[in-house]
Amino acid sequence: MSSPPRPSLYGSDEQSAVEVDLPRWLRLANSVLDDESVPSDAEVSLIFVDEESIADLNRRFLEGTGPTDVLAFPIDHDHVPSGRRPDSGGRGPGSPVEADEPPMVLGDVVLCPAVAQRQAPEHGQTFDDELALLVVHGLLHLLGHDHAEDADAAAMRRREQELLERHHRRSAP
Repeated sequence: MSSPPRPSLYGSDEQSAVEVDLPRWLRLANSVLDDESVPSDAEVSLIFVDEESIADLNRRFLEGTGPTDVLAFPIDHDHVPSGRRPDSGGRGPGSPVEADEPPMVLGDVVLCPAVAQRQAPEHGQTFDDELALLVVHGLLHLLGHDHAEDADAAAMRRREQELLERHHRRSAP
């Protein structure tokens, strides 16, 4: 029995300051995308960068200063609704992509392992747990979650914890 088609996930480690187990984080991302019922024609990138690169992105796109831990850059403006939505129409999970339809590019999650490593003790967790949280957090942003309002932030934190419990904490090395 073959497994159903999955979203395309691209990963790149473009930094050398902190060792990153790229296949592990791609597996976590795939599990999150599966749980969120992301269509198989979707494309997502996880890119690990150094502090200078993420500080530049933070300044150029968010008018922030200095390096940050994670940035999410949604590409397609129509967010993929997460979870199962049987009445929302469209192709269902595992449905073949129509030949004339381009892939749905969800976007990029850019992470800075050096910042994650530095802030993990401040958050009372290991580097591994911090990086897992940032992967999940960034993916949820691509899927339309936000934390600007208190209620949205609480819902996003709940979903992060559910996904981390299911796919990270149980499978931690």
